[in-house]
Order: sequence, then structure tokens, then C-alpha cells
Amino acid sequence: MALTKTFDYKTADIYGKRSKGRIEAPNATAAAAMLKQQGVTPLDIAEAGQGLNREIKLPGMGNRTTLKDLSVFARQFATLTSSGMSLLRALAVLEEQTERPSLRKAVHEVRIDIEGGLSLSAALGRHPKVFPLLMVAMIRSGETGGFLDNALEQIAANLEKDANLRGKIKSTMTYPVIVLLFSLIMITGVLIFIVPIFEQMFKQVGGELPLPTRIMVTTSHNMAWIGPLVLVVGIGSWTALKKALAAYPALRLAFDSLKLRLPVFGSLFTKIAISRFSRNLGTLLGAGVPVTQALEVVGATTGNAVITHAMDDLLAAVRDGQPLSAPLVNHPVFPAMVVQMIQVGEESGQIMQMLDKIADFYDREVDTAAESLTAALEPVMVLLMGVLVGSMVVCLYLPMFSIYQHIQGVE
Repeated sequence: MALTKTFDYKTADIYGKRSKGRIEAPNATAAAAMLKQQGVTPLDIAEAGQGLNREIKLPGMGNRTTLKDLSVFARQFATLTSSGMSLLRALAVLEEQTERPSLRKAVHEVRIDIEGGLSLSAALGRHPKVFPLLMVAMIRSGETGGFLDNALEQIAANLEKDANLRGKIKSTMTYPVIVLLFSLIMITGVLIFIVPIFEQMFKQVGGELPLPTRIMVTTSHNMAWIGPLVLVVGIGSWTALKKALAAYPALRLAFDSLKLRLPVFGSLFTKIAISRFSRNLGTLLGAGVPVTQALEVVGATTGNAVITHAMDDLLAAVRDGQPLSAPLVNHPVFPAMVVQMIQVGEESGQIMQMLDKIADFYDREVDTAAESLTAALEPVMVLLMGVLVGSMVVCLYLPMFSIYQHIQGVE
């Protein structure tokens, strides 16, 4: 007999009445099937006792709607509507179910707008900071074609894959970020607590300190304003850069082009961009969105100005009656394999399936590149920490030689 686990669940019936409890099942999928057999729609299923796996929420932080929030919202929305629940009642259940304040507020306003006569896509479009353009376009297509449930399922699948992709990048960058933060804390601690002790010892013995040691001592004396200044300058520079990139498209294009040409990270950024482009375009075309509108949406949601520029060329070519693959040759960001696969997809009439295959291929490439990058960064970060620690130790012990010579001179 298969081992069973305990799951906490939240459900809703066809009238929107919610309930919660616990159920024994081999896995979450089996638990969902058992709940559906009871005539209720599962909203949330989580293994009991997984407190350590829950997200840590800091006061005043984490109010922004994430891809994970949107994918869960879309999946629950599709389940509720496909079970026969009306659109307004499903939104009311989701409003009560959603924990993220920004998403809950947006869902409430969407429900009010729909009651006032707006369509779902138009109501969602009023909240561009919460619901992405791709999601609105697919829902509009689902409303027009009468397959809203299917569109919501496709949205959920797309958002889940995009969230997984971003999660891989975050996990790749976690190690170097932690090492850098630890190094920064260690340097700060040495400057504040250790250097003053050595300084007092040097003063008692006498002698002139070497230049590197004097720099460390001066830095230690001024840490009260150097630390905040570095923090303010760093945050200010990052904010100014983001504003400049948003205000000047040419600067954004040059910046994103530079990102794709970086020695180590450029290849990874390129694979991520192609994966996102292929996945989004294939999902939109598969949902029945017209190709011109799909290209406009992909260009606006790709997150990379190089791909956005390419989408502008594709859009102009398609309007002139040319195939998608024709202008891609002029953009080096797209490898020859991608261009050829899209061309084959156009000729065979399976462009959506081919785009999905490209996205799956580059998802695997991102996995491999992320693992290789993590493996390569580990010795680099260890070497960096060794250089930092070694430099500080040398700076602190350089005066020992002059002190020794001074003692010999006194004798």
C-alpha cells in the first residue's frame, strides 16, 4: 500500500461557499482528485507541517504581485470557471482566497468593473502593474473565441514556466551574492573593530605606518560617513540608471546589447531571451491571438530591448506579407538553428509547436548554462575572498617590519 501524506486544503463549491480541512492522500494530485469526487473545487492544497518551506514575509515588504501569485491565480480562475461557477462568483472567491494585498485589491476592482459592464480583458487591462500585457491579450482572445477556460490554463502554464526560469537565474546568483555580502560584512567588521586595536598598538610602539596601513586606518576613522555614503551612492546610481534606461530607448538598446555580449553571463542572458520570446509568441499564437498583435505583445513584454527591436522588424515584415523567419536573419541574437526551425514551422503549418520546441530546448540550455556558471563562480568567489582577506592581513602586518627595525635601532 502506498504511503500517504496529510494535506491541508481549501475548497469552494459551485455556489462559492468555501471550506477547509485535512485529507490523507499519496500526493497533492491524488488529494485534488479526491476532493473533486466530493463535488468541490480545490483552491489550495499544501502538505501539512511544511512551515519551513513557506515564504518569509517582512513587514512592509513583499506587496508586489509575483509571477507565482499570477500563475496560481490563473490556475484557480480556470478551475472555478470550468466547474460551472459564474465569472463574478469566481472572482469573489478568488478575492477572498488571495493573500497578496496588491492582487486582492486588483481582483476586487476587476469584479466591480465587470459588474459595471466591462469585459474581463478590459477590466484586467486597467491594472497593467498587476496583470501583464500578455495575460490580457490571451484573455481577450479567449473571450472572443469562447475558450476562456483554455486561455486561463495556457496563461497559468506560461507563467509557471517563466517563474521557473527566473527561479533558476535567482538560484544561480544566490551563491555569489551571499559571498559578496559576507565579504562586505567581514571588511566592515575588520575596519570597525580590528583596525583600531592594531592602531593603538602601533602608536605605543612608534614608527611610521606604511601607506596601505594608513589608508586602512583613515578608512576606519571615517566609516561613520563612508558606509552610508557608499550605500546612498550605490542606490542612487542604480535608480538613476533605471530611470535613464526607461527614458532613452537608444540607451536601453545599447545597454541590453552589452548584456548579451558579456564574457560569461552574455550567453546565459541570450538563451533566456530566446526562451522567453519563443514561449510567449507560441503561447499567444496557440491562444488564437492574431500574429501582428502577438508580435506587438511579445515586443512589449520580452524584457530585452534587442528582442523588442527585432519584433519591430518582424511586425513590419509580416504586414508586408513576408514570413516570420525572413527578417530574423538580420538579427544576430537569433542563432541559425532558431531561424531554421521557425522557417520549417511556417512551411509545415506547425509554427506554434515549433516555437514550443525551441522554448523547451533553450530552457534545458539555461539549466545547463546556470549549472556551469555556478560551478565556475565558486572558485572565483573563493579566490576573491582570499584576495580580500589576504590584502587586509598584509596591510595590518606590514607595520610589523618597520616596528621590528625601530626596536633594533633603539637597541
